[in-house]
Amino acid sequence: MRVLLISSNTERINMVTLPLGLDLVAGATRRAGHEVAVVDALREPDPVLAIERSIASFHPDVIGVSIRNIDNQDRDAPRFLLEQVRPLVAACRAASHAPIVLGGAGFSIFPDAVLRYLGADLGVRGDGEVVFPELIRRIEAGEDPSSTPGVHVAGHTGATEPSFSEELSGMPQWDELLETVADPAAPDLWVPIQARRGCPNDCSYCSTALIQGRRIRARPAGEVADYVARLAAAGYRRAYFVDNSFNIPEPYALELCRALRWRGPGLEWRCIVYSQHLGEELAAAMADAGCVEVSLGFESGSPAVLREMNKRFTPRDVREVSDRLASHGIRRIGFLLLGGPGETRETVEESLAFASSLHLDTLRITVGIRIYPATPLARRAIEEGIVRPDNDLLLPTFYLAPGLEPWIHERIRGLAA
Repeated sequence: MRVLLISSNTERINMVTLPLGLDLVAGATRRAGHEVAVVDALREPDPVLAIERSIASFHPDVIGVSIRNIDNQDRDAPRFLLEQVRPLVAACRAASHAPIVLGGAGFSIFPDAVLRYLGADLGVRGDGEVVFPELIRRIEAGEDPSSTPGVHVAGHTGATEPSFSEELSGMPQWDELLETVADPAAPDLWVPIQARRGCPNDCSYCSTALIQGRRIRARPAGEVADYVARLAAAGYRRAYFVDNSFNIPEPYALELCRALRWRGPGLEWRCIVYSQHLGEELAAAMADAGCVEVSLGFESGSPAVLREMNKRFTPRDVREVSDRLASHGIRRIGFLLLGGPGETRETVEESLAFASSLHLDTLRITVGIRIYPATPLARRAIEEGIVRPDNDLLLPTFYLAPGLEPWIHERIRGLAA
């Protein structure tokens, strides 16, 4: 079958964004014997026109649309990004009778609500490299797609669980289509790499489990290192491990670093770490393997607020991890997430003082926490009357502890100045 895949993201946030998830699905779909074409809205001056031209020349039998972000997660200046996607789906509908299938991280958080809002036919949750080709097979065979694991059908009621594979080994890591947009010479390009999926940490506000599940599934370390070596040989010089927590589990992270160092790719990389389970041996191995920067999402310097967030570390753990990384020359970007349950002026000041004492290379502060469905934060917001029980939370909705406004905004503005 002919399959048109559309990356709907048009946001340029912090770094060059490559459509890695869509690319991996494209590779798996091609492996399954189908012909694939791709439109990347981020790189099209007129995405609607590009879609219309692609449909007219390619005549797809199935159209897949990747939904990366629902909104910009900014309480003070919220932007509902699906408004930009709606015309793209409408263009597909007007130009083709092919079924429209949604997928991506944003869709996985709000599957039924996004299907309704965009007017698509089907949606995929879980590991798209497996679910999407199976869905296409059933469509081609004339079978009922509603029984496909991980597939949502517009208008159908009842919960549909995401479908996750037991193993990641053998799934695509890169597809030839990315080579058309990933310029090795681009100074701000960090090639995304995913070695693991899933997160067991259960932070009270986090949506990762809805996207990847709670069980960690990892590619063999040697397989990942071989891939990184191929990237380096092709001229790429920077990579970004997008795993939710690079250092979990710690033995795997250590094995991966040793494999990367042994292959000597000459490539520098960044990652996200959890502020626990990062010992001296791992910090040294990360530096030796080419790690130059980490995102250290400790979110708060108040023990009471950390407990409310269900964090499994303390400020002391954060300091030890931060100092350890700094001692090996690894840059640290810290993140504070202020305003959650239990937050007060005193805990805000506690967090600001703590972050300052870490002497980070960069500190990013967010005020107000985006509320996602099926999270402890969402349940608490319902109990406190912040949101109605029937609110699907698709439109940007935030939790901010009472008594902080307008003081907290003035405080953060003053700190930034």
